[in-house]
Amino acid sequence: MPQIIVDHSDRLGLDRRAFAAELHPLVARTIGSPVADCKTRFRRIEETYVGDGDAARDVVLLEIRILDGRTVEQKTALAEALLELLERHAVPAEGVELHLAVDVVEMDRRTYRKSVSAAG
Repeated sequence: MPQIIVDHSDRLGLDRRAFAAELHPLVARTIGSPVADCKTRFRRIEETYVGDGDAARDVVLLEIRILDGRTVEQKTALAEALLELLERHAVPAEGVELHLAVDVVEMDRRTYRKSVSAAG
């Protein structure tokens, strides 16, 4: 925890490592979680259809799953900070309108489980 999923259009310019390097400390600072607990996966989307289907539109959808118990203010601050980070890092292709969205999803701490192991 936190679990972060970044779905983005195929032609989007995004330095994933630079984005994640800023993303994890920002999340940790905002919700009081250790940086080491942040996990991000990026998924490039082959095809998107936005609005009326105009090909000059791309999307980035960031979903962050966090344990329940945070205040509405913390979740709102997190969503706003993540959107601003996306605005700085996501580079649309020439002549393309870029749609960004962030969704903060709560996980139930009563049922969430995780495991960490190391080889050797």
